Amino acid sequence: MKTASRRHAIISLFCIVLAVGLMTGCGKDQKGGAQRPPAEVTAVTITPKDTPVVFEWVGQTESSHLVEIRSRVEGFLDKRVYEEGSFVKAGQVLFRIDPRNFQAALQQANGELAQQQARWTTAKANLARIKPLADQNAVSKKDLDDATGNEQQAAASVLSAQGNVRIAELNLSYTVITSPVTGLSSQAKKQDGTYISATDSLLTYVAKMNPMWVTFSVSENEYLVSREAVKKGTLIMPGGEKFVVELVLADGSIYPLQGHLIFADPSFSKETGTFLLKATMNNPQGLLKPGQFVRVRLKGAIRPNAIVAPRRAVFEGAKGHFVWCVDKEGKAEVRNVTVGDWIGDDVFIESGLAAKDRVMVDGVMMLAVGMPVKIVDKKAAGAAGGGQPSAPGDKQTQAAPPSPPATKTSPPAKK
Repeated sequence: MKTASRRHAIISLFCIVLAVGLMTGCGKDQKGGAQRPPAEVTAVTITPKDTPVVFEWVGQTESSHLVEIRSRVEGFLDKRVYEEGSFVKAGQVLFRIDPRNFQAALQQANGELAQQQARWTTAKANLARIKPLADQNAVSKKDLDDATGNEQQAAASVLSAQGNVRIAELNLSYTVITSPVTGLSSQAKKQDGTYISATDSLLTYVAKMNPMWVTFSVSENEYLVSREAVKKGTLIMPGGEKFVVELVLADGSIYPLQGHLIFADPSFSKETGTFLLKATMNNPQGLLKPGQFVRVRLKGAIRPNAIVAPRRAVFEGAKGHFVWCVDKEGKAEVRNVTVGDWIGDDVFIESGLAAKDRVMVDGVMMLAVGMPVKIVDKKAAGAAGGGQPSAPGDKQTQAAPPSPPATKTSPPAKK
């Protein structure tokens, strides 16, 4: 018991001494201790400038000329000639239909033509004999009329027989099925030996690969937001709305060639409330395939006198986004801002900042409002261990704007 009481007394005495020491130290800091040096930070000066705007949507590629390869005649599929999925040229043979029935039909049509030509020859000879006799009134007028009618009828029969021969020749030629375009072939829908009927004649598809089309849809809300921004002068479209089209592929890489818009649907879809836009892209190497999902970027619009700040200088708190600024006295202050869309490593500031404001970028992690700061260059701040603030909205690379004017997800104004 005595040992425990002694130990308790020692602990109590130690706590009292420690508390007195802390109070003494605090008093020294309050009464005249050395002031902390100004925090070293890096800062950028806000300068409004004309800034390019990029509109972005999800689109899908499609062939500029997708052809259904169908049989024009009925019959048994003799052979598939091409290799499925291969690149085929215009005029290349893809399928062959059994031609024997069509060869026989052509032979029959030729026979009918020969008969009609023989009748016509006889009719012409008969008419040639009657005409002189009719001039001498040796035969009646009716005989001349009958001979003339027979000759004309025989001539018409020859024309009809010639047409039947032409039809038979065409049907025979249709037994060899070729590709009308140069492009990528699809799998065969019918196998060798299958009977091809008029109601089930689809054999395969051939998709033209160059150029490639990209379609995407713009919502009514996006359209109205951008139109309002243009009306207010906060958004300037390129002359003639000739946007440059850029594609971002599924792996995040940029398609090396650029395209342009070729079509805008004149009306909104009643089902989706969107209207369709279409762009054309050169595709000489066949990198783009029909059905790919891509991100479509339209470049060429400008936001005049836009205020832009580094993304990593913008923080998000309970009351929204804010930045650290250097006031006129060289002290730290918090400024609430309204952010727009991202543009590379920067972000549009819709409100809260003005020209010549100094926004701190690095070294802000230990700041407090009213604390003196010293602006240094980036290398010095890095050596001093300046903070690296995170960008707003780490969850995605594109952010929907809280309010107009137009952003990357806003459409170009439609005339």
